[in-house]
Amino acid sequence: MRKYAMFIGRWQTWHKGHEWLINQQLEKGKDVWVAIRDVPTDENNPKSAHRVMMDLMEEPFFKENIDKILVSIIPDIESVNYGRGVGYEVIYHQPPTDIESISGTGIRKGYIDSNGDIIAYNIDVNDSTTQETHS
Repeated sequence: MRKYAMFIGRWQTWHKGHEWLINQQLEKGKDVWVAIRDVPTDENNPKSAHRVMMDLMEEPFFKENIDKILVSIIPDIESVNYGRGVGYEVIYHQPPTDIESISGTGIRKGYIDSNGDIIAYNIDVNDSTTQETHS
């Protein structure tokens, strides 16, 4: 029977930070379970859990690791709880500063791209067009 390193999230707007996090276990040869919380759609969660799952399956990262990643939708959760010696670990992965600053909210609002690069809008007062540049 396979064991999985479980990652619970909304995964609303897949980005480099998510990839970094999941790779922490994939690079150790572990199988990974990506559990998508079934949360109501709103400003911070513009996609349904089903749409998120479909989008993830189209991501190159998931296609490249299809044999190592299980993806499913779970009910929304309030907390993760455990008792004594339950046979698994709870592991925190501290991301590097450049990864930690990546946020799905920032991506959805257009402040950064999915790699964490800041999106700046240069406006020339003599020109009525807006030009998008990446720093």
